[in-house]
Amino acid sequence: MTATVAAAAPRLPTPFGAILRRAVDATPGAVGGAFAASDGELVDSYTVWAHDDWAILTAHYGVVLGLMHSAFGTWHFGSPDWFVAEHGRLDVVVAAVDSGYYALLALGEPRAIGPALEALEVASVELRREMA
Repeated sequence: MTATVAAAAPRLPTPFGAILRRAVDATPGAVGGAFAASDGELVDSYTVWAHDDWAILTAHYGVVLGLMHSAFGTWHFGSPDWFVAEHGRLDVVVAAVDSGYYALLALGEPRAIGPALEALEVASVELRREMA
C-alpha cells in the first residue's frame, strides 16, 4: 500500500498580497514586500524567500521603525515616514503606512532605491485604502 500526500491548495492572494506583489514587480532587484503591524506581526507578504525567514526580517525592521518613532518623538521631530537600511547584500526600505502598520521592500541586485521608494509610496496609498 502506497501512501499519497495531498498537495496543499494554492494560497489565494489577499488584496494586501496583491498590492505587495505589484510593488515587488515594479522594483528592479526586489526580493519581497511585506505589510505588518507595529508589533511586527506579518499581515501579508510577497517574496521569493522562505516564509519564516521573511517574517523574521519583517519583524526586526518593525522594531527599528518603532525605535525611530520613539527617538524622533523624544526630539519632537515627528514620526519618520520611511527609512532605508543599506547592507552588504541587501537593502531594505520601510515606510509607515497608518495606525502603526508599515510596509517593507527588500532589494538584492540591482539596488534600485529610487524605484523602490516610488513603488512603496504607491503601495502605502493602496494599503491605506484597503485598510479603510
